Amino acid sequence: MNWPKIIKAIRAKMFITQTELAEKIDVSFASVNRWEQGHHEPTMKAKRKLAQICREIGIDMEAL
Repeated sequence: MNWPKIIKAIRAKMFITQTELAEKIDVSFASVNRWEQGHHEPTMKAKRKLAQICREIGIDMEAL
């Protein structure tokens, strides 16, 4: 999975900031920032939440 692209796609489609995404999935802004920059990978719990958001808004995670 390309988590930086997935996170950017979620934020772009939902028109939200990193801070807003962080609040939505109950993590810190710094975590979202590190994931989007490619410095770290989301935890399994966060991956599940991100995958759920992708399903809800129609993003194909495999295509990114």
